Amino acid sequence: MKIGELADRTGVSVRALRYYEEKGVLNPDRTPSGYRIFSESDVYKVVHIQTLLAAGLGMDLIGQILTCLSGESLLLDNCRVRLEAERRRITHDIERLAHTRSLLDNLLATTQTPAQHNLTASATT
Repeated sequence: MKIGELADRTGVSVRALRYYEEKGVLNPDRTPSGYRIFSESDVYKVVHIQTLLAAGLGMDLIGQILTCLSGESLLLDNCRVRLEAERRRITHDIERLAHTRSLLDNLLATTQTPAQHNLTASATT
């Protein structure tokens, strides 16, 4: 199938599919005239890429993980350690962001808003 059909079948833009190819996660065959030709398995691969992107993984890691995927389902046996490490990294990032948000909440609670500041300044003059 050509790139437009793959885009239609997966709901992914042609531009994104070209980006996936550029990053090496899609490797279509080419016709003698240079048209990309994708296989049925590329439909599943694009769905897997979309799932992994939605999970917050970067394209480099996705390229590694795609070597463990096959067909309609994710076959994670060979990738479990990499996915667990990525999950720990994401969990750490979430905890760090939650802590930062808490610090900002505390700072905001002790800081006057511009409207409060104007009322306080008016009352003292």
